[in-house]
Amino acid sequence: MKVTIDGQSIEVEPGTTILQAARMIGGELVPPAMCYYSKLKGSGGKCRCCLVEVSKGSDADPRPMPKLVASCVTGCMDGMEVNSKSSERVEEARKSVTEFLLINHPLDCPVCDQAGECDLQNLSFEHGKSKTRFIEEKRTFEPEDIGPYIQLHMNRCILCQRCVQVADQLTDNRVHGVMDRGDHANISTCISKAIDNEFSGNMIDVCPVGALTDKTFRFKSRVWFNKPYNAHRDCDKCCGKTTVWMFGNEIQRVTGRKDEYHEVEEFICNTCRFDKKDVNDWVIEGPRKFEKDSVINQNNYTRKIEKVVIETEEHILEGREQDRKKISMPDFPLDSNPKRV
Repeated sequence: MKVTIDGQSIEVEPGTTILQAARMIGGELVPPAMCYYSKLKGSGGKCRCCLVEVSKGSDADPRPMPKLVASCVTGCMDGMEVNSKSSERVEEARKSVTEFLLINHPLDCPVCDQAGECDLQNLSFEHGKSKTRFIEEKRTFEPEDIGPYIQLHMNRCILCQRCVQVADQLTDNRVHGVMDRGDHANISTCISKAIDNEFSGNMIDVCPVGALTDKTFRFKSRVWFNKPYNAHRDCDKCCGKTTVWMFGNEIQRVTGRKDEYHEVEEFICNTCRFDKKDVNDWVIEGPRKFEKDSVINQNNYTRKIEKVVIETEEHILEGREQDRKKISMPDFPLDSNPKRV
């Protein structure tokens, strides 16, 4: 099927969603996604960040869709034409959704471990507004320990439910989920039961905000101070392919390898994530390329480095003399020995 998104066409297989087709094209037209995760079945359709405008339904029925649709759960049709980045209507809708997601979100970026690699930060940077219209009191929850390795900050949660789906699809006997209803809905465990399965650490990787953080890394270092390297080891529980974040010769934390859309390539076990912090435990493959524009990219050492030419003081003075000659001189004579006031 042929699909056109922002003027760029691509042929896709039946069953492909608009978001998947946009990711095949790549670039600025790819809609943001906070709840959709390609590795998790049934994800998507909750956050409404990926709204797009369908200006032509298909060749068989060219009528446009009257409302904006969520691209992560809307299938492509042959001849479909979609407006994403090029639509003012879509841009305004994404700004509204971003404002809605930030209603109860605290200003925790200065102390949050997710700062620098947070999808909500990237979303608010592109689509956020500088002022807020929310004057009511924000909902608050106490931090909760949901296991020996994971800290839950429900105040930052946007209820994308990725962590619930990870537990459903990777492990047995899920003990956490969405509790209560409406504006009281929150992620929690039943009767404060601990999450102690072998793949629970993947909840941290899939969380798009700082709601689920690594206790072994909390307040140790900012991510942009660490150097990420791809590494692997022989593991009998998972693939053993990870990204190790190093400060000098010390491994600060271990995460799954992520692609350009901040999704892990393969899930890893807790042994690799929390227990293997010695450099000798890993085979370092090389530096990891950054997948997104973020704070970390400011010191990206994987880009091409150009030679810097430093001018001598003599040449700098010559340039200043030329600038002085260009300035028109006044008609009255200047004092040859000016005094300081």
